[in-house]
Amino acid sequence: MLDTIKSFFTQFIEPGVTSPGVDDEASLHLATAALLLEMMRMDNRIQDAERRAVMATLSHEFGLDEARLETLMALAESEARQSHDYYQFTSLINKVCDYPRKVRIVEKLWHVAMVDGHLDAHELHLMRRLGDLLHVGHADFVAAKQRARVSAGLPPG
Repeated sequence: MLDTIKSFFTQFIEPGVTSPGVDDEASLHLATAALLLEMMRMDNRIQDAERRAVMATLSHEFGLDEARLETLMALAESEARQSHDYYQFTSLINKVCDYPRKVRIVEKLWHVAMVDGHLDAHELHLMRRLGDLLHVGHADFVAAKQRARVSAGLPPG
């Protein structure tokens, strides 16, 4: 995955110019994108609303322009397909993010899961796994779910 991250940033950062934390930030972008894409595919019905939610989240959270966003999405899809589990992504997020940012990522994952109007059992299972792997407490996990329900236009439940 590190080669993929370096490739991503090599395309968008001037050669020879690096700053501290660039690899960590690139890792965070890729790991978050991969998890969002996995959530999008979890119910076996990829809808435009889900893809738009993933793109909007990545654009808003990381300030990426359209070209970087498309490149990140392609790299994340490739990494997610090659991955054997979610630990490689969640461990990167745990390394780079503070607790409030991890809760925000969980909320965005919930949003992608619910933006199509329902929550599939596979999506719920993945959310529980990711919440545990990201070490998000139950109260914050549930609160993030409720905020995502509201932002997805679903009734509280």
